[in-house]
Amino acid sequence: MRLASALLLSLSILPAVRTEGQSVQTGFLDRSVTIGGVAYPYEIYVPASYSTAQQWPVILFLHGAGERGGDRLLQTSNALGAAIRHAPSAYPAIVVLPQVPNDSSWVGVPSQVAMTALDNAMAEFRIDPDRVYLTGISMGGNGTWHIAYNNPGRFAAIAPICGFVTTIVGKRWKAAVPVDTGDPYETLARRIAKVPTWIFHGEIDGNIPVEQSRQAAEAIRKAGGDVKYTEFLGMDHNVWDATYASPAFITWLFAQRRKR
Repeated sequence: MRLASALLLSLSILPAVRTEGQSVQTGFLDRSVTIGGVAYPYEIYVPASYSTAQQWPVILFLHGAGERGGDRLLQTSNALGAAIRHAPSAYPAIVVLPQVPNDSSWVGVPSQVAMTALDNAMAEFRIDPDRVYLTGISMGGNGTWHIAYNNPGRFAAIAPICGFVTTIVGKRWKAAVPVDTGDPYETLARRIAKVPTWIFHGEIDGNIPVEQSRQAAEAIRKAGGDVKYTEFLGMDHNVWDATYASPAFITWLFAQRRKR
């Protein structure tokens, strides 16, 4: 574990760039926010090409259950973090990567931590407020639905990957929307219909039933929303590697701008 952490840390350190007379660190940087007297560590990715000469898009990424903890590193080693390490030029954006404690999910205080980390990034770096994106995988897909439901006006686009909206039999995760508001998919769709959404799921996902994403996509369509749905035929839970490596997805994501 120490070797893995040391390796990830070494990969996180990139040269500083100079912008308007000031040195700005780039790469994966350590940050922390405090909510209710508790400090929550997280990471923020700054591209090597960062400069204040332009406004930058920002992505809030929510990891899955396997990356929970407090080391700041696990959530950068998989999914979007891995895609950035493999091809940094594909993601010319500030990326905020909060981390959920071992006993938690993205519903509740961790969602507050994620949004506070996003706000801090927007204050620290030169961010385009109309190009704020939200995406997450599995448990983070559930968090994507939850945060989008509670903050529908903040995001230019969202991309939940193998996520879920309702509780799942045999699992202790929380529903993404309040349980006393009627049909959960219709409730979600009414709130986020104006937010461009691209949903991804594996056809034979043995962890999160694909029906969760199918029903969400259908509900958003019925609500007149802007939704795309991709189901990877013959694929199980991990469809995030294919998604985050997809030029079509990357092009779509960065083309979205918040509708005022």
